[in-house]
Amino acid sequence: MTVHASLQPAIDAWTHSVEAVSDLVRPLAESDWNRATECPGWSVRDVVSHIIGVECEMLGEPRPIHPLPRDLRHVTDEFSRYIEVQVDVRRCHTAPEMTSELEYTIIRRCRQLRNETRPPQATVRWPLGTANEQTLERTLALRAFDVWTHEQDLRRALGVPGNLDSPAAVISRDFLLRALPKLVAEDAGARPGSTVVFDVHGPLEFLRTVRVGPQGKATIDGSVSLGPSVTFALDWETYARLACGRVRPEAVADRVKIDGDRELAGAVLREFAVTP
Repeated sequence: MTVHASLQPAIDAWTHSVEAVSDLVRPLAESDWNRATECPGWSVRDVVSHIIGVECEMLGEPRPIHPLPRDLRHVTDEFSRYIEVQVDVRRCHTAPEMTSELEYTIIRRCRQLRNETRPPQATVRWPLGTANEQTLERTLALRAFDVWTHEQDLRRALGVPGNLDSPAAVISRDFLLRALPKLVAEDAGARPGSTVVFDVHGPLEFLRTVRVGPQGKATIDGSVSLGPSVTFALDWETYARLACGRVRPEAVADRVKIDGDRELAGAVLREFAVTP
């Protein structure tokens, strides 16, 4: 247990999800590591490499010095280049090398987190330096969200569904919901007075209403709206896939029911991916 109880839920959620990843990939044949995932440009091996690489940086290890190939079409900006180094450097690793490094990294990170003494509001410098400093509390929640999202990438690629209602899934839901007010009011350009309802079913069920105020600022709550501008009804897995940029809206049109202003609905769906 960390000395700060408020950090424990995120640590427990991260631990649950990263151990699930380890269980998923441990029995895989060498060929399974090359399966494509919905994470653009990444195979199963690449997703696991990313998880290992980030956790190694959280441990304070130096980044590898590694030139990237020029033909990686999914690498389009400074952030994706930063992330890709830890992935590309492991593309020649075998299945036993991958599983061994993952398990060893998990052991070391769990030990580090058990001994964590920094306060929740301490700043953590990762990635890309001071411009992206976050509090320790938020960083741990982001790690739970990131690992859960990639766990789901792996599950879909391997045909092993599960953990859609895990502790990390709940943290991921809350993280994605925080993006909705800006998404609706600013990115999608919803007019003042608009209300957009998200009615989500499945392993995680929730209803949220985004209301755009007279000054164009939006709020979000769990109350029912009478006569909303738009209502989206969809399952939780589809919501997460859309919000994490894993699938385009037209590819899952049969899984998203829309009532109301179709133009506004289209604008919301076009802006729905809130992570790279």
